[in-house]
Amino acid sequence: MEQVPARVLVVFAHPDDAEFGCAGTVARWVAQGAEAFYVMCTNGDKGSEDPALTSPELARIRETEQREACRILGAKELVCLGFPDGGLEDTHDLRRELVRCIRQFQPETLITSSPYRDGIWHRDHRTAGRVALDAVYPYARDRLIYPEHERQGLKPWKVGEVLLWGSDEPDHFVDVTETYSTKVQALLAHKSQMGERPEENVAKWVRQRCEENGKRLRVPLAEAFKRLEVRR
Repeated sequence: MEQVPARVLVVFAHPDDAEFGCAGTVARWVAQGAEAFYVMCTNGDKGSEDPALTSPELARIRETEQREACRILGAKELVCLGFPDGGLEDTHDLRRELVRCIRQFQPETLITSSPYRDGIWHRDHRTAGRVALDAVYPYARDRLIYPEHERQGLKPWKVGEVLLWGSDEPDHFVDVTETYSTKVQALLAHKSQMGERPEENVAKWVRQRCEENGKRLRVPLAEAFKRLEVRR
């Protein structure tokens, strides 16, 4: 039997990353009663080839698109950390904010991008995943790390598991056959990123991947993750 977490926290670098990586899973779990919270690390202010757009304008557009995607998926809250696109670093500030979110939302499961992927993989994706793992263990667990959080009413929290999308060696698959259409709707909310033929682009890039993952689970469509249990 699939274990549906009561609360899931999704940590991602750019607007639309989470929709590609785990939107079908999130939609499935929300439909089964889970609460989903999203943390977007950058403002996505570099992801456009439109010469008429400035970075501040693009950041506003992409935040609006991400909020619409979260609405479609039923996520309860979106936290926008606002670090610059292409400039996400493994810093004290980023770790502190991710720890704050873990302690605030108290997720049983955290989903993020794999920091271990070989080949070409956006540096921000690797950084978001790596710092999220550090925030899970040991930072969010240990009360004397960022003690100001406790003074603000936030208690230490132990995440039970982490799911990494984009892994070269996935070992955990979630059937998203019934929620694939919701995943597509959430992706299409990112109009600035979908190109001139958005439905065709989604079918080409996303459905094929979900079909390949589905074969591993013997279902039509699935999302794939590397699952990590967190030391208690």
